Amino acid sequence: MKYLLDTCAWLWLLDSPERLSSAAAAILRDLAVYPVGIAGISLWEVARKESLGKLVLKCSCDAWLRDATTASGIDCIPLSHRIAWESCHLPGDFHRDPADQIIVATARALDLTLITSDERILGYAHVRSIQA
Repeated sequence: MKYLLDTCAWLWLLDSPERLSSAAAAILRDLAVYPVGIAGISLWEVARKESLGKLVLKCSCDAWLRDATTASGIDCIPLSHRIAWESCHLPGDFHRDPADQIIVATARALDLTLITSDERILGYAHVRSIQA
């Protein structure tokens, strides 16, 4: 695995692939060739946003999460002690969103390139990232 999707990129890949940049779309076109992962916190983030009415899915959230985590080529990376530690010790100046901290820490701990639309992450010099 070489790439990690942030939550938004994961949602776009599965529900709105036309929103992806051409670079991200090229990588994600064939998940068998370029397998990707998602941080476990992304499941919580989707469920949380849906429960607050900030996200509308095409089916129930439970069904969407079940289907989205069994999609071919998308591995859910659980929170490990290394990722937890890394998320609290990110170098430089990083913002205080704990979900983003865990996503960035996952990419750093596993040496993955993060696919994201978040400008704050794209501008963070301590993780490899490309525009979603």
